[in-house]
Amino acid sequence: MKFKINRDHFSNGLAQVLNVVGSKITMPILSNVLIEAEKDYISLTTTNLDLGIRCKIKAEVKETGSVTLPVKRLATIIRELPNVDVAFDATPNHQVKLTSGGSTFRIMGIGKEEFPPLPEFGDEKSFTLEQAELTSMIRSVSYAQSSDETRYILNGVYFNFRDGKLSLVATDGRRLALISKELEVPAESAGSIILPAKTVSELIRMLDKGEKLKIAFNDRRASFQISTDKDTSGLIDSIYLYSKVVEGNYPNYQQVIPKETHQRIKLERELFLQCVHRAALVTSEKSNSVKIKLTSNLLEITAQSPDFGEAHESMAIAYSGSDLQVAFNPIFVIDPLKALTKDEIFFELKDEVSPGVFKTLENFICVIMPVRLN
Repeated sequence: MKFKINRDHFSNGLAQVLNVVGSKITMPILSNVLIEAEKDYISLTTTNLDLGIRCKIKAEVKETGSVTLPVKRLATIIRELPNVDVAFDATPNHQVKLTSGGSTFRIMGIGKEEFPPLPEFGDEKSFTLEQAELTSMIRSVSYAQSSDETRYILNGVYFNFRDGKLSLVATDGRRLALISKELEVPAESAGSIILPAKTVSELIRMLDKGEKLKIAFNDRRASFQISTDKDTSGLIDSIYLYSKVVEGNYPNYQQVIPKETHQRIKLERELFLQCVHRAALVTSEKSNSVKIKLTSNLLEITAQSPDFGEAHESMAIAYSGSDLQVAFNPIFVIDPLKALTKDEIFFELKDEVSPGVFKTLENFICVIMPVRLN
C-alpha cells in the first residue's frame, strides 16, 4: 500500500474522525484509525462500537491496500511534519513508513481484519435535510438533555418524524425544549429515534461542511451521510456517521407543555440574556436562583447570595397584567436564550409555582420549572 498525500488534507481528515476514540479503550484496535487506499483517495474510519465515522481524502494512490494505526499519535505526527508532501508506504506485515522532507517515521500498525466494520445501510427509513437547518434545530434543544446516567432514556435528543413534521425534543426532567419543522413524512417512513448525547455533539461539529445530509434509521441504529462541499480541506464525497440509538420509549413530552399561561410578554432576547447573565454573577451553589418580577411596563431581575451580595437589573417591557414574581435557576433561562438566534422571543408565565415558557414564532418551545420562593 503506497500513496502520496497533502499533509494538511491528511491532518484535516484525521481531525474529522479523532473525536470518536475515547480514553477508556476496551480493545487496542479501537484506538486505531483504519486507513484504506482506493483509486484516487484514502478513506479514514474510527469507531468505539457505539459510534463510527468515515471520511474520504484526496490522495495520489500508487498501490491500494489497508492498515490500522494509533489515531491520536498519528494525528500528532502528521500535524508536525516539516513538508506539505507526505509519502505513506505500508508493508504486508503492517509496518508503515512516513516520509516528509527530511523526516522519516516508522510506525507499527495492526491489520484491517481485526477492525470492527461499520454497518452499511439497507432499506431503513430515510430523509434528506438541510445541514444548516438541522444544526440550528439541534442547538435549540440539545442543552436540555439529561446528563444523569440513571435516566439513560433522557441522555440524548429525541427525533420524531410523523404527522408532516420533524420534531426534536430534549429534557432532563426540570426543563424541556422542543422545536419542529414541516417535513413530508410518508406513512411508511414515520418513526422516531433517541440519538445519544455524544452523537449529537459530533453531528453539531460536522454539520457545516455542505448543504444537505441524509439520515437513515431503524430501531437500533442511525446513520448520517453528510455531504461536503468540494473545498480546500481535501475532503471528498460525504462524511459517513454511524450511531447506535438509545433503546426504549421516550416519555410523553406533550404532557409537560402547559395548556394555559396567564401572562405573555414580548422580550428582546439579547437584552434579557445580558440582564439575567449579569444578575447570575452573584448567585452561588446554595442560592442558585434569579427572581423575575413583572409590574406595569417593567421587568426586574434580582439575585442574591449570602457569600457575594445582590444584583438588580431592570428593563422596560409592554406589560399591563397583575404583578407577578417567580424564581428560576439562571442556567435554565440563559441556555435557551443563548441557543436561539431570533431577536424577539415570548415569555409566558402563570404564577410563582407554575413553569415558565419561552416561545418564538417559529415552532420553538422551552418549558422551565420554577424554583420555590421562600
